[in-house]
Amino acid sequence: MKNATTILTRHPENPVIKPADVDNAMAVFNPSPVMYQGKILLVLSVYKFGTNMPVGAFIAESADGVHFTVRDKPLIDLRKAPYPFNQVGSFLIDNRIAQIEDTYYFVTPVDIAPGGPVGMLGRTKDFQTYEPMEIITLPSNRGASLFPEKINGKYYRLDRPGGGEMGSPIWICSSPDLIHWGCYRPLLQPGYAFWNRVKIGPTPPIKTPAGWLVITHGVWSWMDSDYHYYIAAMLLDLENPERIIGKTTSWLLAPEKEYERHGTVSDVVFPCGAIADFDKDELRLYYGAADTNVGLATGSLSAVIEACQKEL
Repeated sequence: MKNATTILTRHPENPVIKPADVDNAMAVFNPSPVMYQGKILLVLSVYKFGTNMPVGAFIAESADGVHFTVRDKPLIDLRKAPYPFNQVGSFLIDNRIAQIEDTYYFVTPVDIAPGGPVGMLGRTKDFQTYEPMEIITLPSNRGASLFPEKINGKYYRLDRPGGGEMGSPIWICSSPDLIHWGCYRPLLQPGYAFWNRVKIGPTPPIKTPAGWLVITHGVWSWMDSDYHYYIAAMLLDLENPERIIGKTTSWLLAPEKEYERHGTVSDVVFPCGAIADFDKDELRLYYGAADTNVGLATGSLSAVIEACQKEL
């Protein structure tokens, strides 16, 4: 294996979720995946006709991981939430979910004040009810991702300050209680490869024996208005997640198919998380395609880890 670009294979039924699968939807994209009671759930970003903002985070569920049913009503609808959570502006997309013990925690980018998006922490135990908890980042921060357990007595979080502007890096911070955060450290700058020279961003880490596996995205452009999004990975030390012990120098997935190259935003493959099946040695990557559809790509989990370790 000379590079990581051949590890993942797209599912032949892609896209597995389309706007036609959701009532009155114009775009269904950027899913955050979890396993729940033997099923795969995706928390979807949805735009509907007649609105100027995402109307909420919808749940799609599947027994086989390919054929999904999307619920009629959103799990997260902040228009009905108490202040300040009901002050949502133009954002409610790109949720990142981490299971910590028996609770599923969301970090949702919401635009509730001048200065750009902030990360809102919320939780559920049953994916029927949702509780907003607190705003845990300052603007502009889009892409905050929780680790699924404490490390040496502290919670950790990956950040993407800058809200997606040119040069946006990945940072890491820690907390005693998931609410109060500090000890901010820069972790990874964009530009270590040509395909991520504009910006990079994280997803919730997956614990493996080799380290914390983090699926990332990277962006580059020929010109200011011509952005191309890619999916890659990095590996963090299990005991000291501030230390990068490997990363792919090539991408895992690039916008190559028609449904990835043309849509609401062209040339985009975008992850908000992944599912690791250790028994099958499989990584299941659900991703947004052109900010319009949801795709699925799978491949060897150990091969992704090896590509990080060998900087392939």
